[in-house]
Amino acid sequence: MFAARTAARKLLGRRAFATVGDAPLQKKVEMCNWEKGHYINYAKMSENLSVVRSRLNRPLNFAEKVLYSHLDDPHGQEIERGKSYLRLRPDRVACQDATAQMAILQFMSAGMPSVATPTTVHCDHLIEAQVGGERDLARAQDINKEVYDFLATSCAKYNIGFWRPGSGIIHQIILENYAFPGALMIGTDSHTPNAGGLGMAAIGVGGADAVDVMANLPWELKAPKVIGVRLTGELSGWTSPKDIILKVAGILTVKGGTGAIIEYHGPGVKTLSCTGMGTICNMGAEIGATTSIFPFNDRMYDYLVATKRKAIGDFAREYAAELKEDEGAEYDDLIELNLSELEPHINGPFTPDLATPISKFKDAVAANKWPSELKVGLIGSCTNSSYEDMSRAASIAQDALDHGIKAQAVFTVTPGSEQIRATIERDGQLKTLEDFGGMVLANACGPCIGQWDRKDVKKGEPNSIISSYNRNFTGRNDANPATHAFVTSPDLVVALTLAGTLNFNPLTDKLKDKDGKEFMLQPPTGDGLPSRGYDPGRDTYQAPPEDRASVSVAVSPSSDRLQILEPFQAWDGKDALDMPILIKAQGKTTTDHISMAGPWLKYRGHLDNISNNMLIGAINSANGEANKVKNFTTGDFDAVPATARDYKKKGIKWVVIGDWNYGEGSSREHAALEPRHLGGLAIITRSFARIHETNLKKQGMLPLTFTNPEDYDKIQPDDKVDLMCTELAVGKPMTMKVHPKNGEPFTVQLSHTFNEGQIEWFKNGSALNTMAKKNSQ
Repeated sequence: MFAARTAARKLLGRRAFATVGDAPLQKKVEMCNWEKGHYINYAKMSENLSVVRSRLNRPLNFAEKVLYSHLDDPHGQEIERGKSYLRLRPDRVACQDATAQMAILQFMSAGMPSVATPTTVHCDHLIEAQVGGERDLARAQDINKEVYDFLATSCAKYNIGFWRPGSGIIHQIILENYAFPGALMIGTDSHTPNAGGLGMAAIGVGGADAVDVMANLPWELKAPKVIGVRLTGELSGWTSPKDIILKVAGILTVKGGTGAIIEYHGPGVKTLSCTGMGTICNMGAEIGATTSIFPFNDRMYDYLVATKRKAIGDFAREYAAELKEDEGAEYDDLIELNLSELEPHINGPFTPDLATPISKFKDAVAANKWPSELKVGLIGSCTNSSYEDMSRAASIAQDALDHGIKAQAVFTVTPGSEQIRATIERDGQLKTLEDFGGMVLANACGPCIGQWDRKDVKKGEPNSIISSYNRNFTGRNDANPATHAFVTSPDLVVALTLAGTLNFNPLTDKLKDKDGKEFMLQPPTGDGLPSRGYDPGRDTYQAPPEDRASVSVAVSPSSDRLQILEPFQAWDGKDALDMPILIKAQGKTTTDHISMAGPWLKYRGHLDNISNNMLIGAINSANGEANKVKNFTTGDFDAVPATARDYKKKGIKWVVIGDWNYGEGSSREHAALEPRHLGGLAIITRSFARIHETNLKKQGMLPLTFTNPEDYDKIQPDDKVDLMCTELAVGKPMTMKVHPKNGEPFTVQLSHTFNEGQIEWFKNGSALNTMAKKNSQ
């Protein structure tokens, strides 16, 4: 320990000898203001890094420093970017209410009295946007009372911090209260990386991963590669931090960040606000990145001070040498971006990586025949609802009001947290946005995740909407596959909503005021932090009680919202023969296609009920239709879940064939639980999104990829297959024998990424079964 402290002193440029009492990294600084006894352990992180440095003997980038400083065994851990499986000890776990239900249900079956790692649950996903914040919140509290009661009582029972409905979106609450530089956190939502704006490696995972960490097991992560994005120059005018990630998404595409951490660095970083950096990290999920991160700087320090965490900011300054990349650190890929030359961008429709600069957007609208009339503009969400975002949006709205004009399209405002809502209400931005025509929604996810009771267009009617959200897959926001959803900065959302058309460029085009006179909008302005500090608003936090033993967890046996889990069956030790293909999915198959959100969110705690949405959005290659597959035992066409249930009842295992990047999107472990529950054995694809592949392994499924991706085309939906499960071994392929309906059998080689521990999950039936088996020994 003394040697590690001495090494840390040298790194910080201090004298080499010190006593324990004045060692700068030995201070006891609480991780947050809501919990006691959980301290930031920079001393341990420094000690781990000293060990890793002596082994690797090379400069480290910041992402590596955060991960390697949290290694369970820094002495023995194999470390090779893109290959090794790291065993890590995260500082925190964060769960949103939709995924928390299943995570806590799984944790309960582990038989532990308390979570081993600081954990919070945030109620943000189950509130539907309909008529406005207050009434929508009241309706949600009534409709979801059973789930909220379960979460409140289980959090109290197992020593988990609970943020009630109305408190805000998980990622905003984390940034405002829990994130700190150099930390490692996992969260059960794919936009957990938002906390990278405060120098935290925050990674989206499935609920089963969260359960591991809550139960004091190391968390496994395939050592990510690191893609560097070097920023130079400075943003100005209509260009905002959102445009950085919109541009990067266009460069890397939805697959380009898979298996990598995106690390931003360079002189341009210091020109961005902390919340702007959070926006960039948040939307890194759209390029498949493991997470995104910025180095610690003065803008982060200012934000920590503004959110009443000055002690953490001061402590981070003591550790600052390790909160950035080493000089000479190398990246697996490097992108150079001059912020002074960056244009505002609009991405979409139907995918977040179709990036178009504003100067070319009008032409793209015409060339692609996108509906030019703008029906709805939506600002806010976990991605863009900071004080800076709302201030800049309000400045544009005020400019319009000063000219006597208002929004021409429907306009909604989603504050990211109660603190933001209360602060912009106090400082006037909220009134300005309402006067402009805005409907203020609840501090919750709402339309961003499909929780939107939209009434202004009929399903199937082509139309365009634009938002400052992060994700715009087909049908995601309003369940209308004909809606063309575009993603941009709040600034451009307000400007285009004012014009009522996609054919407006505020940098070059004029509007007419109430008297018909032409004018141009002024570029947006806004403070990064409120000059009078943040107003915390209503008290929405429930701390665990001191006496937790007497707390009873509320679960009704007759509930259709919550269901105690039954363990999955262990593998029978045999090869699986003569299995049908439930569906051969064609094209993009996201977690929205596999397990839709929207109205299905209410069943997130009831596995059997939510399984009725399994793969209902996937396109069947046999007929080009969704949710219509042939049951080989009857010859009839039926819904995908109904066909799977019939196979299960008859004792028939089945497989799914998928296309590229299968399972991209939100980190819904239900998308992995449902196929397992309904009798599936394997998902075989050209490639997987990282989180979904891991989630499938956790549930005892076989995520396999075609060694030769072209073999996807050889498989027909009515073929039968044999899987040589007995061949499953680390680093070795598996054989699949295909029996065409008409033709000679042939073999296909399949690849996988299983390690020894994950193979045990398959053999035991699931990761949870493996955990319970160890606890009972």
